[in-house]
Amino acid sequence: MSRLLRAISENGGIIFYAVDSTEIVREAERIHKTSAVTSAALGRLLTASSLMSATLKQASDSITLRMKGDGPAGLVLAVANGAGEVKGYIQNPIVELPLRADGKLDVGGAIGHDGMLSVVKDLGLKEPYVGQVPFVSGEVAEDITSYYAVSEQIPTVCALGVLVDRDLSILHAGGYLLQLLPGATEEEITQLEKNVQQMSSVTSMLQQGMTLEDMMERALFGFAPQVLDVHNTRYHCDCTRERVERALISIGKAELEKMAQEQSTAEVSCQFCDKTYKIDLKVLLSSLEKKAEK
Repeated sequence: MSRLLRAISENGGIIFYAVDSTEIVREAERIHKTSAVTSAALGRLLTASSLMSATLKQASDSITLRMKGDGPAGLVLAVANGAGEVKGYIQNPIVELPLRADGKLDVGGAIGHDGMLSVVKDLGLKEPYVGQVPFVSGEVAEDITSYYAVSEQIPTVCALGVLVDRDLSILHAGGYLLQLLPGATEEEITQLEKNVQQMSSVTSMLQQGMTLEDMMERALFGFAPQVLDVHNTRYHCDCTRERVERALISIGKAELEKMAQEQSTAEVSCQFCDKTYKIDLKVLLSSLEKKAEK
């Protein structure tokens, strides 16, 4: 399990979200068998979706982050819900790139520097909210910051990190969001900027053994922060045989009949957890016909 914390400054002007997503990213690496740079790319997006899910009101609400750029990783996708469940997918899990000049993994090079970040919020209304912004860098955190500034007009600081060991195991992963609410004074903004500048990277703080509460105290130094809540979050795919069957049915009876003539069984793999479902197409067609007769 990973921990997600929500906090607020004493005067209510600043919201802070932080997550230690190490276990989430480890599970994603285990499922998708990612290389170092794609572990970092998918891990950062999973971490961002987990942080953003803290704003959801209902357990059934969900948020989907989609990054499609011109890099070799292809589509990168992360979905989180209000119950603290996160899942993700990367189109090309094996990408090998040289390290950046600063010695860090080139996530922007893997995802691409030219592309779009899409944010879809399903809040149980008739239509989901959809926001889109062009990439700032493809490094994820800067793109999330841009999304909030452009689409939601919320001044935001986003920090994300994934530390990958030489054997490709995930040592640490996490992130935080700082958001200014309306009414913040120039003094408060200046103090907050100073705090952020003095903070180490997320993975460095986790390496040092800092807790989410420690990060909160550093980020909101001088603002007397109060913890609103802390809850667990995890990598969890909610795919089921019934959902797979509904997806097959959605292609239409004629197409199903055509498939059944070519093969008796359809094998469908979930892109989020790699689980494979074997569906007997003749049985599925028979059940459709019985429903139609009723």
